[in-house]
Amino acid sequence: MTELCDLAAVELRRHIGSKEISPVELLDSCLARIEAVNPALNAVVATCEARARDEAAAAEKAVLDGEDLGPLHGLPLGIKDLNLTEGLRTTFGSLLYKDHVPVADERMVAGLRAAGGIVLAKTNTPEFGAGANTRNEVYGATGNPFDPQLTCGGSSGGSAVALATGMLPLATGSDFGGSLRTPAGFCGVVGYRPSPGLVPAEDRSVGWSPLPVQGPMGRTLADAALLFRAQIDWDPRDPFSQAPDPELGELAEGVDLSSLRVGISEDLGCAPVDDGIRKVFRERMAALAPAFAACEARDPDLGPVHEVFEILRGVNFLAAHRERIEKHRDELGPNVIDNLERGQVYTASDIAWAHAEQTLAYRRFLQLYDEIDVLICPACSVSPFPHEQLYVAEISGLAMDTYMRWLAITYGITMTVHPVVVLPCGRDPRGLPFGIQIVGRCQDDAGLLRIAASLERYMSDRAEMSRPVPDLAPLKS
Repeated sequence: MTELCDLAAVELRRHIGSKEISPVELLDSCLARIEAVNPALNAVVATCEARARDEAAAAEKAVLDGEDLGPLHGLPLGIKDLNLTEGLRTTFGSLLYKDHVPVADERMVAGLRAAGGIVLAKTNTPEFGAGANTRNEVYGATGNPFDPQLTCGGSSGGSAVALATGMLPLATGSDFGGSLRTPAGFCGVVGYRPSPGLVPAEDRSVGWSPLPVQGPMGRTLADAALLFRAQIDWDPRDPFSQAPDPELGELAEGVDLSSLRVGISEDLGCAPVDDGIRKVFRERMAALAPAFAACEARDPDLGPVHEVFEILRGVNFLAAHRERIEKHRDELGPNVIDNLERGQVYTASDIAWAHAEQTLAYRRFLQLYDEIDVLICPACSVSPFPHEQLYVAEISGLAMDTYMRWLAITYGITMTVHPVVVLPCGRDPRGLPFGIQIVGRCQDDAGLLRIAASLERYMSDRAEMSRPVPDLAPLKS
């Protein structure tokens, strides 16, 4: 029998609005699922059950009283542990903040509450979001729902696992080098990296960088879009913020897939990708190709993207954490230290070169869209690996130059600042979730979401490409 917590968020919201289910019943279902499977996975790291129960009771009364209801009314939410939550411990995965309890929500969290969402839990993340393996010294590692000894990816790993297992119907994430997309690919859920500024962040230390963004995660694209509509806003404290399009995220009208010119790339022309992942990607694209007007290999020219990414990421980390490495180096993890040390050695000439090269790559990527409507590539370069292993050191016999290199399949897209959605696309050769990235036109988030929604519907009707669902029985035992 399907539990309430397993239903899609859009379905749950509809049933709440029609008085068919109570927010209290839904909260109880989510709490029961957390109790049953979270001990095996460690995705949910803090909860505010008493407050959530009070808010669920108030949400139930509002429905019965016929009050106006927000788009997230009565839905329990998971908030990544990089976001400030009033009265709920926020550690950033760092020992420096292991006892930190914010006195106020940050803007995005406050907006989700205003939309009727019930903040129930914080989800695990690596220290300050550094790295794509969700483990830290405060809470430990988060396991993959398909095999708890494997990584769920990162840095939005806790959110992805909570969604995949039905602990929560919606959860937030953020993305720099792939922090939304890698966990979505590894756990079989949807992750959406929107265009910079659509989900404003008022407290970023480098406000003028378009590389880090916040975005939604869900089990389906419609669920992610529901959360996204509540996240978008205008906030002048974020220089990239803009007045939101009120129709952005509406998916009622999809697109005709047979009208699309699709470019496909196994590796973006630059990313190391496991041979098994290449094989399954070719198979899935061969199966999808007949649905499109045209489908052909198109590797973008991203130039010296690895060096550019490492320079700009290092500089961003240095801006955010310089004082911490000077005063608290012994309490920082290796990923954070690696980024900070890189940032310290780059010269002004290095940084100027990186900005110029990124601009050139961006403009070349724009030109690619004169010939295609969307680009599709793998979501992850490898299958999930043991979470005891901090990062991937080798792919198909090729040694990785840095701890981040295995993420080039995602950070290559980051450097173009184009919007991108990860959709589940069946399983990989090891029986673990396999996902694809759908990269839309620059700043055309509405168009990308409609394309992704149509593609999701097409794949859901084909068993080999439908969303995989983890077996909860072993997790409960």
